[in-house]
Amino acid sequence: MKFDLIIVGGGLAGLAAAVALRKSRLSIAVIEPHATTKQPHSEWDARIYAYSPASAKFLQELGIWQHLDQGRLCPVAEMKVYGDARSTLRFSAYESGLQELAWIGESRLVHDELRESVKRQHNVTLFCPRSPVSACFESASVSLELDGGEVLTCRLLVGADGRDSWVREQSGLAAHNVPYGEMGVVANFECEKEHHNIAYQWFREDGVLAWLPLPGRMISMVWSAKDGFAQTLVQMRERELCARLEEAGERLLGKLSLRGAPAAFPLRLMRVESVVKPRLALIGDAAHAIHPLSGHGINLGFQDAKVLAELLGSAAEWRDIGDHSFLRQYARKRAEEPFVLQYATHGLNRLFAASNPAAAFFRNAGLNLTGRLPVLTNALVRYAVSGKFS
Repeated sequence: MKFDLIIVGGGLAGLAAAVALRKSRLSIAVIEPHATTKQPHSEWDARIYAYSPASAKFLQELGIWQHLDQGRLCPVAEMKVYGDARSTLRFSAYESGLQELAWIGESRLVHDELRESVKRQHNVTLFCPRSPVSACFESASVSLELDGGEVLTCRLLVGADGRDSWVREQSGLAAHNVPYGEMGVVANFECEKEHHNIAYQWFREDGVLAWLPLPGRMISMVWSAKDGFAQTLVQMRERELCARLEEAGERLLGKLSLRGAPAAFPLRLMRVESVVKPRLALIGDAAHAIHPLSGHGINLGFQDAKVLAELLGSAAEWRDIGDHSFLRQYARKRAEEPFVLQYATHGLNRLFAASNPAAAFFRNAGLNLTGRLPVLTNALVRYAVSGKFS
């Protein structure tokens, strides 16, 4: 079977790229190894993302955002950051000229809507559940063999299959990994007090703790902690975990009640030598992995999908979309934002992980100074929500 484009990976970035090409002349195959089942509406997904205004706008352009259940999304009006020596930093949507800093919502909420859109799309063939078992890169095409026996060919292969990307490995693109020796522990909680749409983050000796507001009196916890402590958190009894979290969060929201079992995933910085090569482009976590303390990973993936889809969708009919010189346009446009956010979060992680007094002084002085400079604070907010300072 011949296609113009094959996307390996049916996660948020891969599906968004396919939907963004719904009006193009390109024939597209999406390969996804995992069949999905809808969870009961009463349950909350432990995978919670902070969708930036830029991502919300992109999803609205795709016809996705306006069809989401708004009762399961929560806007962030303000974010308060606390250092380990009572230093503070506050970000305000209103003071930065924004309606909200981000929208907090479940992964599956957006994923289900993207998937339904792809299933209705005239120029997309969805292979699910299917996994690629071999790839052959040639000068004019790429051939993929699937575990169901199908052989697909295309002019361009897009790797959207996550941090441990099979596509990236098959293509020979090297990935440089820096393990943090940490895990991100996630769970949802019901709160005694109203959160007033405020997100909180604490840089602590035992890791970076974030509370993200969810609809009603609920929050999503993301605790980036050393491996041993992270395993301890996951294995705690419910009441013990709630008590530990209440104490860590200075009891700002009163008593907490666990909603669903906690989960943990390993953290690492990952950069690739290039996000493109002849017949190949990488997007999302296959192209870059960052520390979750910025909550920005999924937004990088959406912007990858947007930029690549715009390039492919505007290509002349005679243009070879798998040509390396053509694909380098995508690489150039997506070089700055991932680099800045990767090393900003990496630097913050290392700075707050350091235990010497000099590091403690500079990191806490930096937080306090930034908080006293509204122009700098607003510039940081605008970069976080849009990927640019203006």
